[in-house]
Amino acid sequence: MTKGKVLIAAPVHPVLTDGLTAEGYECVIAEKIQQSTAPALLHDCVGVITSTRLQLDKALIDSAPHLQWIGRMGSGMEVIDTVYAAEKGIACYSSPEGNSNAVGEFALGILLSLIRKIGVSSREVEQGIWLREENRGIELEGKTIGIIGYGHTGKAFVKKLSGFDVNILVYDKYIEASTTDPQVTVCPDLTRIYNEADIVSFHVPLQNDTVYYVNEKFIHSMTRGFILLNTSRGIVVNTKDLWNGLLSGKIRGACLDVWEQEPIEKMDAEIRNLLSQISSLPQVIVTPHIAGYSVEALYKMSKTLYIKITNG
Repeated sequence: MTKGKVLIAAPVHPVLTDGLTAEGYECVIAEKIQQSTAPALLHDCVGVITSTRLQLDKALIDSAPHLQWIGRMGSGMEVIDTVYAAEKGIACYSSPEGNSNAVGEFALGILLSLIRKIGVSSREVEQGIWLREENRGIELEGKTIGIIGYGHTGKAFVKKLSGFDVNILVYDKYIEASTTDPQVTVCPDLTRIYNEADIVSFHVPLQNDTVYYVNEKFIHSMTRGFILLNTSRGIVVNTKDLWNGLLSGKIRGACLDVWEQEPIEKMDAEIRNLLSQISSLPQVIVTPHIAGYSVEALYKMSKTLYIKITNG
């Protein structure tokens, strides 16, 4: 006897769909689902797997009276009204363990590409331009890196940095100094990061106190010119203030895998124009939210969700 229907509203690895099928669920695949069509598909489902395509808000949850659980491919639970889901007795599962290594590797890769001018010099060679002195980069060794947010992805990035002889300062309001890695210094507030960091990398969830975390005040508080990395959520950075910081030189460079509004077709004219201007700067690399997108991450996130869902 079937356990009920499960809506698969995100790309997943067969380890998840095959596993759920073996457990007695009927998987309904709708990777390209739209918010407007979701209620009809979700109405008779007991479970749903989502990523960022659907907002599991109160209205959508109410459209699924039989819903028992929600699985999130990735870590950002802001797409789910978890409080309301809990009130309805609906279990919510995320899978940050699955793509944290991918994000850690990506953060290191995009940072090295920026500071060693790999991307910009490669594009010059494509155009027949061969410049060496102009593309002299800087090394990571000896730099101080501030990590804001020390969950799965923050820890993964620190692990990747472990062989580079850097100084690592960590700030996360949810951790105690005794719970962290000996190779990092946990800060009780942002003071040391403001005063000492050459590079600041964000690994925070999207919630009220992280919206526009990087704003004019944050940028002004940094004692020295710094490089900004953001592989968390785009709205963590105020785009207008980022632009002004880059123009002033206070932000010496930026590696951005996420944007305030995504994707391009959903951007308003102002944000789209800022994307065009900022991404054209040689000291900036912008990528289309791919830090957690690897072949291995798809499998690991799917496997993680399968284990969590079936273990209840």
